[in-house]
Amino acid sequence: MSTRRSFLQTTLAAGALGDLAFLSGLSPVSAADLKASKNVVQLAPEIEPVVRMIEQTPRERLLEEMADRIKKGLSYAEVLAALQLAGVKNVEPRPSVGHKFHTVLVVNSAHLASVAGPKEHRWLPLFWALDYYKSAAARDVRERGDWTMSAVDESAIPSSQHARKSFLNAMQSWDESAADVAVAGLARTAKLDDIYEMFFRLGARDFRSIGHKAIFVANSYRALQTIGEQHAEPILRSLAYALLMHEGDNPQKRDDEADRPYRRNVELVNTIRDDWKSGQLDPEATREFLQVLRKGNNQETCNLAIEQLNQGVSPQSIWDAMLVGSSELLMRQPGIVALHSVTTSNALYFAYKTSQNDETQRLMLLQNAAFIPMFRDAMQSRGSIADLSIEKLQQSKIEDNFSVDRIFKDLGREPISAAAETYKFLQNNGSPQELIDTARLLVFLKGNDAHDYKFSSAVLEDFQHVSPEWRNFYLAANMPKMQHTQSRDNDLVQRTRDAFA
Repeated sequence: MSTRRSFLQTTLAAGALGDLAFLSGLSPVSAADLKASKNVVQLAPEIEPVVRMIEQTPRERLLEEMADRIKKGLSYAEVLAALQLAGVKNVEPRPSVGHKFHTVLVVNSAHLASVAGPKEHRWLPLFWALDYYKSAAARDVRERGDWTMSAVDESAIPSSQHARKSFLNAMQSWDESAADVAVAGLARTAKLDDIYEMFFRLGARDFRSIGHKAIFVANSYRALQTIGEQHAEPILRSLAYALLMHEGDNPQKRDDEADRPYRRNVELVNTIRDDWKSGQLDPEATREFLQVLRKGNNQETCNLAIEQLNQGVSPQSIWDAMLVGSSELLMRQPGIVALHSVTTSNALYFAYKTSQNDETQRLMLLQNAAFIPMFRDAMQSRGSIADLSIEKLQQSKIEDNFSVDRIFKDLGREPISAAAETYKFLQNNGSPQELIDTARLLVFLKGNDAHDYKFSSAVLEDFQHVSPEWRNFYLAANMPKMQHTQSRDNDLVQRTRDAFA
């Protein structure tokens, strides 16, 4: 991986300009600008100019320049593609798959918010993400010496017949250079769905970076469905590199806690009955699973999942417990670790539903069952954990005369009380769509962090993935990390509006 070259600055004598004097206000174009560097990853020619514009335009002018391009015909999909590609090209998923790398992880979340929001607000999430990219790229310069994805070593790319085996061997041995050329070969010769069948497992195989690996797998796959598979190669190279992030020496050669659940579950999946998907919904099984998630370790949760599946319990009942259980952690400690329990569950549930491989689906369920108690344990170092459960939302004694407006106002003062109000509002046949629409709009107007988009998009999507009996618990428990009406509007809202004026 190499460093971006600085652009040469040249100046023409004023007397030589003649009738072209208007060009004096533009940045000069050097020979280096016109010739792509052989040391830097090459992007699809139709999108490269847009990516370059994002890279070169100063942060204080980027939104206005992008709005001007859109007015002239640049499409939503092109903006989304350029944003994703600028991130994977210029921001390194090191030292962890998080922090500044959220500029890549958040792109699909911003897209989900855009397409679900009202038409008149559709550009706000993407323009927020464009501005966020500039801050992340600047941080990459400070932390990683202006890292840039290098051109792939063409001479080392394996043939189409050997690319899959080479890739799996490289990922198994945590070999970054071998994985890079192998995944480039796969990108050029294999079907994207087949490639992601491997990535679904790889993203869930270890607990490093608190779930960001699984999140990157899901979000990159989903982004490619919108921007097109022609942009897959640099994204897949970034993804493979991200999944190989580790601390210390080679994880293959040691027994680390982050790797143990997967190594165990790869063996345990074969103990699940063949017709495991044909079980019946069982609320009592969900309650039993919730109890183990609260106190058990990752082996106990996986053992119970297998036991319930083999007893004829529907996997949906277990997913209900895991999605609600992760939100309960968030209610108990509305911080960064519990938040990632929610977003990781969203990513693994997506992999579970998208994979066409039965064994992979079993693994996604078991890995999520293992990760939630690991998130719970990781919360211990982040401060106190409240003695709360979703049942206490039921038992809360609050008055009945409140509205959606009041819920989001109270959220800024007493978030747990607002969660109880949300539950009661929904139980009294209040409109969940009104709550969801308001929550999403507040993120557009007030969101300041990548997690605002990642978290809200995951929660508002998974509300529909939880069985009806548990949906109100799920949404209410996640309310403490939603935006509220008492916070100030994001400065980018007015800038975006002005840019399109």
